[in-house]
Amino acid sequence: MEHHGTSLDSLMIVVAIAFIVPILLHRFKLKMIPVVVAEIVAGLIVGRSGFNLVAEDQWLELLSQLGFIYLMFLSGLEIDFSSFRRKGKKEQAGPNPLRISLVVFVGILILSFALSYLFVWIGIVGDPYLMTIIIATISLGVVVPVLKEKRLIDKPIGQIILLITVISDLITMILLAVYISVSSGNTEQIFYLLIFFAAVLLIYFLLRKFNGRKVSEAMKAGTVQLGTRAVFALVLFLVVLSETLEVEMILGAFLAGVIVSVLVENKEFTHQLDSFGYGFLIPIFFVMIGVNMEVWELFTDTQILLFIPLLLLAIMISKLLPILMIKKWYNWKQVIGSGVLLSSTLSLVIAAATVALEVGIIDEKMQGALILVAIISCLIAPIGFSQLFPEVEKRKCVIAIVGANHITLPVSKDLIGEGYEVVLYSAQPPAEQSKEEKHSTFPLIEVPSLSTEHLSEAGTFKADITVFATMDDNVNICLGKQAVEEGIGHIIVRVEDPDKQAEIAHNPNLIVMSTLYASRTLLKAVIEHPSAVKLITQHDDSIQEVQMNNGFYHNTLLKDLPFLKSTLVLRIYRGDSFIIPHGTSEIKLGDRLLVSGEAEQIHEMRSLLE
Repeated sequence: MEHHGTSLDSLMIVVAIAFIVPILLHRFKLKMIPVVVAEIVAGLIVGRSGFNLVAEDQWLELLSQLGFIYLMFLSGLEIDFSSFRRKGKKEQAGPNPLRISLVVFVGILILSFALSYLFVWIGIVGDPYLMTIIIATISLGVVVPVLKEKRLIDKPIGQIILLITVISDLITMILLAVYISVSSGNTEQIFYLLIFFAAVLLIYFLLRKFNGRKVSEAMKAGTVQLGTRAVFALVLFLVVLSETLEVEMILGAFLAGVIVSVLVENKEFTHQLDSFGYGFLIPIFFVMIGVNMEVWELFTDTQILLFIPLLLLAIMISKLLPILMIKKWYNWKQVIGSGVLLSSTLSLVIAAATVALEVGIIDEKMQGALILVAIISCLIAPIGFSQLFPEVEKRKCVIAIVGANHITLPVSKDLIGEGYEVVLYSAQPPAEQSKEEKHSTFPLIEVPSLSTEHLSEAGTFKADITVFATMDDNVNICLGKQAVEEGIGHIIVRVEDPDKQAEIAHNPNLIVMSTLYASRTLLKAVIEHPSAVKLITQHDDSIQEVQMNNGFYHNTLLKDLPFLKSTLVLRIYRGDSFIIPHGTSEIKLGDRLLVSGEAEQIHEMRSLLE
C-alpha cells in the first residue's frame, strides 16, 4: 500500500482501531486490561512491529501531538485536591491518610533513587535522575478505576492508596519537567522556569477571580460554551508559554489541568473534557505509540532484555517496601495488594520516554523498553491487586439519633429492622428513674448531657447519618451546625419553630424536619392521594433513591440501561430541580434517581451506578 504525506488512509485505520478496541474488551469481558494498554498493543499489530499498515502522516503526527498534550492536561485534571483536606474529627480515630501517604511517597522516592544508582552501577543506564522519576511514578488513571470497582475509594485504605498516587503523579510530573529543562545545561533555564511558575500562579488567581462572576456561569451553557473554550485556550496558552520560555510543554499542559481541577467543581463539566480526550485525541496518541515501536529490536539487545525485568522488579520493590508501614492497621493481603496496585505505571512513563527521546537523553530502544515495562505493569498490577486484596464486606449504614422520644424510638426500631445500624443518644435521667430498663429494647446510649463534648466522646459524630430530634429547637440547631464542622455529610435537624426554620434554611448541609408540618402534609396526602401514600410507606424497600456516580453511564438514555429490567425510574433529581423520566431521558453524573421495584433489582442498580 502506497502512502502519501497527507493521505487519510492511515488516519482511518488508527481511528477505526480506537473505535473497535473498547468494544472488543467489553465483548470478551477483559475489563481488567486498561483500554490504553489494548490500544498500544493494537498499534503494535498494525505498525512497524506487525503488518506495517500505518505510514508516517502529517494528520496523524499533529493529532498524536495534540493527544499527548491533552493526556498531560487530563493527568493534571485527575488530581482531586479535596483529597488533601481533612474531613473533621470523624477520621482521627484511625490512621491519618495524608500523613501516611506523604511518608510512604518519600520512602518510594528515596528507594527509587537508590535503585536507579544500582542500575547506573551495573551499567545498564547512565542517568539516575530520569530513572528515579520513572520508578517512582504511579498511574492515577489505572489506580482510580480499580479502587472504584472494589468500592475502596472512600475507605481509609483506599484514601491512603489514592493520596499516595495523587502525590506521586503531581510531584514526579513536576520533577520530570524540571529535569528535562535543567538537563539542557543552560543556567538561564532555571530562571525561565521560575518565570513560568510565577506566570501560572498569576493566571490561576486571575481565573479564580473571574470564575465566581455570574456572567461566566451564564455563558457556560448553550452554544457559547465559554467554559470549554476557556479550557482549550488555557491549555494552548500555557503550552505555547512553556515552549516560548523553553520549558517542557508537558508541564504547561499538566498545570493547565491542575488549575481547572482546582477551579471547577462541576463533575459533569470535567467529565465532558475527559470524554472528549479519551474519545478522540488520546486514543490516537496511544495507538501511534504502538505503531512507532520496533518491539522486535528489543529482543536483539541482551542489555535491554536484562533491563526490562529488572526495571519491573525495581518498580515493584519501590512500592512494596514503603507501603509496609501501613501493616500496623491492615493485614498482609491488604498491604501487599496495595503495593502491587501502586506498581502500575503508564502515562507519565510514556511521557518521560517520549520527551527523553526527543531531547536525546535516551535512544529508541530504551524508549521502547520503558513503554513495554509500563504496559506489563498495567497488566500485572490490577489483576494482582484483585487476586490479593480481600473482598470488602458491605458495612451497614450507621445512623445516630440524638433525642429519645415518642417519634425517634419507633423509627429507630423500624430502621434496625430494615438493616441499618441505629444508635439513640439521650441525656442521663435523674438517679431515681430507671430509664435504661424502660427502654432496654432500644439501642440507647445515655450521656451526661447533650453537649457537643459528651456526644463526640460517645461517637455520635462518627455516624454516616445524624439526626438531631430532641424537643429543643435550639439544641438541635446548635448540634447540627457542629456536625457540619465535623464533616458529616447527611444531617437532619428537627425544628418546629417556623422562624428558626427560616434562619437555617440557607444552610445547604442541614435538612430541616418538622413533625407538625410532616403530620399536616401526610394527612392531606392520605385524603387526596391514599394510594401514593400507601406506596411510599410500605416496608418492602420498593422505593429507594440511587445516586448516579459511575461515569461509564454518563449521558446514557434510560432505555439503553441494561439493568433496569422491571425497575421503574419515578424521578430524576438534578441539582435543585427534577425531571419526569421517559425512555429518551439521559442520566448524568450527580443525578439522584427515585426508583421503584424489587429490592434485589434496586440493589443491583445501585451497585452499578453508585
